[in-house]
Amino acid sequence: MEKVVKVEEEMLKMKSVLSNLKRNESNARDKGIGESQHSSSLSPKSIPLLSPLANSVVSRCSKILQVPTEELQHQFDTELPGTVKELLTYARSFLEFCSYQTIHLLSTSPDFLSDKEFRRLTYDMMLAWEAPSVESETLDKESPSCSNQEVEDEDGWSLFYSSSTTTAVQVGDKKTVGREAFARIAPVCAAVADIITVHNLFDALTSSSDYQLHFLVYEKYIRSLDKIIKAAKYALAPAIGNLQLSEGEIVIDVDGIVPIQPVLQHIGISAWPGRLTLTNYALYFETGVGLYDKAVRYDLAMDMKQVIKPELTGPLGARLFDKAVMYKSTSIEEPVYLEFPQFKGNSRRDYWLDICLEILHAHRFIRKNNLKEIQKSEILAKAILGIFRYHAVREAFNFFSSHYKTLLAFNLAESLPGGDKILETLSSRLALLNVGAGIANAKRQPTLSPRKQQPTLSPVSLLTLSRLGFVLQKEANLDGESVVIGDICVGETNPLELAVKQSVLDTGTAEAAQATVDQVKVDGIDTNVAVMKELLFPVIELVSRLQRLASWEDPYKSTVFLVMTGYTIIRHFNKGRPLEAFKVTPPPNRNAVEQLLTLQDAITQFEALIQAGNIILLKIRALLFAVLPQATDKVVLLLVFIAAAFAFVPLKYLVLLVFLEAFTREMPYRKESSNRWVRRVKEWWIRIPAAPVQLIKVDEKKKKK
Repeated sequence: MEKVVKVEEEMLKMKSVLSNLKRNESNARDKGIGESQHSSSLSPKSIPLLSPLANSVVSRCSKILQVPTEELQHQFDTELPGTVKELLTYARSFLEFCSYQTIHLLSTSPDFLSDKEFRRLTYDMMLAWEAPSVESETLDKESPSCSNQEVEDEDGWSLFYSSSTTTAVQVGDKKTVGREAFARIAPVCAAVADIITVHNLFDALTSSSDYQLHFLVYEKYIRSLDKIIKAAKYALAPAIGNLQLSEGEIVIDVDGIVPIQPVLQHIGISAWPGRLTLTNYALYFETGVGLYDKAVRYDLAMDMKQVIKPELTGPLGARLFDKAVMYKSTSIEEPVYLEFPQFKGNSRRDYWLDICLEILHAHRFIRKNNLKEIQKSEILAKAILGIFRYHAVREAFNFFSSHYKTLLAFNLAESLPGGDKILETLSSRLALLNVGAGIANAKRQPTLSPRKQQPTLSPVSLLTLSRLGFVLQKEANLDGESVVIGDICVGETNPLELAVKQSVLDTGTAEAAQATVDQVKVDGIDTNVAVMKELLFPVIELVSRLQRLASWEDPYKSTVFLVMTGYTIIRHFNKGRPLEAFKVTPPPNRNAVEQLLTLQDAITQFEALIQAGNIILLKIRALLFAVLPQATDKVVLLLVFIAAAFAFVPLKYLVLLVFLEAFTREMPYRKESSNRWVRRVKEWWIRIPAAPVQLIKVDEKKKKK
């Protein structure tokens, strides 16, 4: 009861302050303060409702926007809907209103990532977002925005964080930023973060600091991002001399430039060193060291049934080193293996695998939704900026993304349970994309709230990439000086963010199930055969019963079995017709080394096949014993439905129904729904844990006895 009274008192106090502010502003206007005189007075005035840090941020925004704080507050009060100006959220919404306009204005500069003011101000925006009002902040005696001195080396990098993010844990006297504040401020600048992967980016930056973001870590990330983007813009330009790039095709990354770290291309048993280049449309490989031959192009944009996956390689085709990426498509006769030699680990390969898949998935999304012109360029720009961010975090913090912690939006949508819903939401957002209308509305009313404007959005990723010096579409009318309408709106939750949160809810179950699968995987063909033998015990028991029938231990049962089996054989007898030869096309002739490598590959595939079979049997065992009751209930209901269908529906109609379902699955009218249904079944199967397995070692002494 006391807590309720206290909350009511705080609300009344805030309401009183807010009404006084509005009354004073109204009196000032009634006294005839002209708008020109009001605009010329740019000395920021504090707002009593805001915390000191929030006032500091708003005053800096006022100076950058060249609009007095009173005028900013007047715009906020008159132009935004009442839902974002509720009493308990007024301070935070007003802070967002000022911050978003300022970030968009600062982002118009092509070199804004190098600006110290941008890094410091955006970080203080996050701090202020967590404590925007007087009632919500307990101030430290020393504001973090004032302690901006740090030791730097000759290149401008802080010596404090020269090793890793773990150094930031030593800072105990400065405030840190939490997840939600980072997610509300960082994605406003498309270069810094993406709304789909912003939470994963925060986890990557704070994994060593108890998931609290220190300014030094944030600044190091921005510096690294600036370095990567400039490298892609300038340093990599001489490396594309042999490439014949089409209009709108830009280089994203290059590897193999250093002679001691080439990229090896394997085709068959042959291998060549060379240089690998990734653009937003294809992979290019140039054979040579120092001097390069004409580039071979591996397309990622057209629908050629491309497959990109990790693979093992080695000399003469031996499968020894897990450091390669396999590319296969209908445009080439046999798969190409691109090996990334590394003394320890395979992070170099994993990075290239991730960024190649991101471009491939982006183009598949474009083809699926039939995107053209601005929409297509916006998706490619989103993928490119995601790769730049991933590269920056990897270079600065040695970050390696896991299955669900990737910083690449389209890879994340492919790996997350229900990730197709994220892409559906993104597609619906693209329907609102109109570069001309979006910019025109932004010029008239830069409030960043679409409720009082036409439902249009600006291509923020494409605009950002264009301002950074990368041209994807020359004919696009991109005005770099206007304020754009982005996905992040004042006081609102973006539908993309809601879709991501909904997909992440199922991630924990899927990860727990995958952990059980990893635990039951065993190495060695003999061990896997032993596991499968135990799992197939009912089948083995059936075979033993058939053997007992054949031994005539029980003459009556053996006689019945003999009569029934004989009748079945007579019904299916060939009636004297000659049996046609089974035609097989023999493989090409191989030498002894190639045959040994083929045998090794076959044994590896056979072991993997047994492992997969064991996992299926263990998951079925988990379903039978109701390890996951909800999944078992669904299976029981499905079996009851199938039994009822067999009981009441003639068999010919069931066969016809199954045939129609299978044959029409790829029809244009059914393809999307069928793919969605298949994906749901796969996600359901992934979330089923595998039954535990315990390997019992046989005592050798007892075995000898």
